[in-house]
Amino acid sequence: MTTLARFFSACLLLCCSLGSAAAVQITVTDQQGQPLEDAVVELLDPANLQFAQKKAEVKQQDLTFIPFVSAYQTGTSVDFPNLDKTRHHVYSFSPAKVFELKLYANKPEAPVVVDQAGIIALGCNIHDYMQAYIYVGDSPFLQVTDDKGQANFTGVPDGNYQLKLWHPWQNADWVTQQVQIQDGQLMNYQLAITAQEKPKKPKKGFGASYTP
Repeated sequence: MTTLARFFSACLLLCCSLGSAAAVQITVTDQQGQPLEDAVVELLDPANLQFAQKKAEVKQQDLTFIPFVSAYQTGTSVDFPNLDKTRHHVYSFSPAKVFELKLYANKPEAPVVVDQAGIIALGCNIHDYMQAYIYVGDSPFLQVTDDKGQANFTGVPDGNYQLKLWHPWQNADWVTQQVQIQDGQLMNYQLAITAQEKPKKPKKGFGASYTP
């Protein structure tokens, strides 16, 4: 095969590869049609599961868990750095992961491995109002919607997927349905929620136990 022929062959393979991987935008709104932030979107193909390693952490900053909702694949190691001047005691009693990080500052010695799909509700034994959630899914195509209610995926192979939607304030069980993914697809879904205020640091003077 000549050099020119090899070049055109490589280009053809590249085009085929790009053509088989989709860029997908999924928008989630509430029952009033308003963009819904912190909704988890998972695209699951049980016949083609792969693990995608990525940095995973839930910070404690300004006496708050950040982010409020995060989503990671099963097998991911999650760090819980404490950026506050006070110590925290992070725990979860959720069936998906029971763990406890007793009073600590800075960073725990070891991350927590989330090894079972499900919802992990986080709390702090020192600051009762601190709450957050980790959605653990089996798919690498897993995101949390931004303030526009959008989750943008790239490199998703064309095909049939199980779409899962979840939000901590939803009024019913999480949504699951079969979808067909193609490149450039725009998808819109609605979740009925009971709106709440995200946990945040109490105002100064609320109580000595919340003072950094």
